[in-house]
Amino acid sequence: MFDLSNILSLPVLVFLPLIFGLIILLPFFPNNDIFVRRFAKSCIVIHLLYSALFWIFYDKGFVSLYSPEWIKTLGIKFGFVMDELALVVTMLTTIVFSLAAIASKLHIRQGQKYYYALLLFFETTILGIFNASDIFTFFLFWELELIPAYFLIGYWGEGANAKKSAMKFILYTFLGSLFMLIGLIMLHYFNFLATNSLNGQIAMYNLDKVGVGLQTLISILLLIGFGVKLPIVPIHTWLPDAHTDAPTPISMILAGILLKTGAYAIIRFNLQTLPQAFKIIAPVLAVFALINILYTALVAYAQTDIKRIVAYSSISNMGLILLGICSMNIIGLSGAVFHIVGHGIITAGLFAVCGIVFLRCRERDINKLGGIAAYMPRLFGFATIIILASIGLPSLAGFIGEVITIIGALAAEFNDVMKFIALFALPVLILSSCYMLKFLHRGFFGNEGSCKPSADIANHEFVILMSIVVILFILGSFPSSILDLIQNINLTNGAVIW
Repeated sequence: MFDLSNILSLPVLVFLPLIFGLIILLPFFPNNDIFVRRFAKSCIVIHLLYSALFWIFYDKGFVSLYSPEWIKTLGIKFGFVMDELALVVTMLTTIVFSLAAIASKLHIRQGQKYYYALLLFFETTILGIFNASDIFTFFLFWELELIPAYFLIGYWGEGANAKKSAMKFILYTFLGSLFMLIGLIMLHYFNFLATNSLNGQIAMYNLDKVGVGLQTLISILLLIGFGVKLPIVPIHTWLPDAHTDAPTPISMILAGILLKTGAYAIIRFNLQTLPQAFKIIAPVLAVFALINILYTALVAYAQTDIKRIVAYSSISNMGLILLGICSMNIIGLSGAVFHIVGHGIITAGLFAVCGIVFLRCRERDINKLGGIAAYMPRLFGFATIIILASIGLPSLAGFIGEVITIIGALAAEFNDVMKFIALFALPVLILSSCYMLKFLHRGFFGNEGSCKPSADIANHEFVILMSIVVILFILGSFPSSILDLIQNINLTNGAVIW
């Protein structure tokens, strides 16, 4: 009998969107907007179904390693590999990209052929980051991701400053990448000195014989690069501008996926590969995580633009994820990874809501949107559920991640600072209720503003929001589907042994 698991290939998983995108750009491909849109959405959904096979057939022994020689003299291979962590974020990526592609129908009116091609390229670069087995393969995709992101924000952006915001994002990320590249080169070099072996495989790095001070320096250099993407305050200022000016589908991807690449990289390199150094850095980094949670929550409450409210709320939630990683135990890591997934779906839903409101009203100021619940009851119903998930209502995905993360931080054994920060962070999380309920109350129920939409959500928007709500309920009701996978991640022996 034919076994479906035999068709699983990580190179195919990573490069299939790129191939679809190149097909769209072929000269003989029809330059018909409707055809292009339907073809691209079909390709992304097919890719989602293909990625689901990895989830269905995954087991602890699943490897699917592909590593041909790239630069033999330096021990560098062009390699891909998948473990439990990569599986979870890969599935999240394909889901959010599928939702963003569907959402593009009414938001993207020009250059659709190039837009969908770049969207597919963007998906390949993100999947390359999550499934890279070699540090230089990882860095290659980390940098390549900037190309589609710049054009998708700058050319198809909704704001007048879209190109400026795109350039700001590029400059911040590129500057952080310079520090990250120095850290990766040092990691590769000192691993060679310690093991007398040139091997670029992330899982094979062993710096136990290298001094802790040097490990700490490498870890800090890497954190600067990863911290820009997360982002960590004060290197976060690119994000609100990029989210505000990007088209709604790209905002869904930026908040739902791109920020998670920073968290993923910290887990993969700082926590797993350099655990001794991270144990020293973690208490300080936890303070930054608390600043992320508190400061950006207060800033979010002061905003009136609904996209900026969601943008700052994303930074606040990434602070919670960072806190879970800093706990350096499997409980905190489980909470952080679960919140990566939960928040990825939630924030995609919130930006979808913002985009629908903007399409109907051409307005994002909550003071001018009051009373739209009476005109858009279906949107209001979905928005209410997604916002309640965002503030951590039990039985929805947001609650599970927040609770487990805080418990993990309280269980941190190496420093009392972590316990204090966790105790302080718990009441601070209430602030999320303040700014999200402000969004709901003043945007949908406030004094009637100038916006009086003539139509509720369209059918494709219903599909997006219903899919998000269903996923949030499934994750909130059956969290073990993800938590059981995460329990297999090894925290004590460098990276996971692939």
